[in-house]
Amino acid sequence: MYLVGAGPGDPKLLTLRALEIINTADVIIYDRLVSRQIIDLISNKVELIYVGKDRTDESYSQDDINKIMISKAKEDKIVVRLKGGDPLLFSRGVEEIYALKSEGIKFEVVPGISSVFAVPSYAGIPLTHREIASSIAIVTGHTDPKKKEPQVKWSKLASSVDTIIILMGIENIKLIAEKLIAGGMKKNTPIASIFHGTTDLQKTNIFTLNDVISNNIRDKLEAPSIIIIGNIVKFIYANK
Repeated sequence: MYLVGAGPGDPKLLTLRALEIINTADVIIYDRLVSRQIIDLISNKVELIYVGKDRTDESYSQDDINKIMISKAKEDKIVVRLKGGDPLLFSRGVEEIYALKSEGIKFEVVPGISSVFAVPSYAGIPLTHREIASSIAIVTGHTDPKKKEPQVKWSKLASSVDTIIILMGIENIKLIAEKLIAGGMKKNTPIASIFHGTTDLQKTNIFTLNDVISNNIRDKLEAPSIIIIGNIVKFIYANK
């Protein structure tokens, strides 16, 4: 059994180990964020099981996914759990690992290139700069509805790091912007929203915290996107 990171979308960013395992798989259980280009690389002899979900599609719970993995692994097949980006960064990979361990199923985790680093690079935005950005924070903008208290202390984050990178933040971006401003971040702080990074659909929009709270950017926010907040966005360069 393998938990494999598929990277951010561009099939050229698959690791050699990931591609090696994909090419030997009998069953691949894959997520919504695994790009179509990567799925097209897979042999038609492989059993493909789509378990992707978003806020409009909850057809597979995490428990369902765990049961599918365990069932297929017990058939003595080479089973790959293919996840977008890295399998253990802001995913439920740890829960899947413990589900496999509880059944005594051997597994290997294959890291993937995270969209956190690849997408800004493809968009021409550095994450650090020796003069203005010496620290970064990687956070999720999608909070667990079961938690009574917010998982991310946005107001404190506003004054503690130079660059904030947010995954899954589109839905809550206005609330996030308000809390960052309340924490002391300037309203004219630039933001980049990068849609479908590293793929043919990639699109970058630049605006400010004030644009967000003023509802001036509704037509510029699409999911899935990586959000970058900080003065580093001013250093955007032409990547091609």
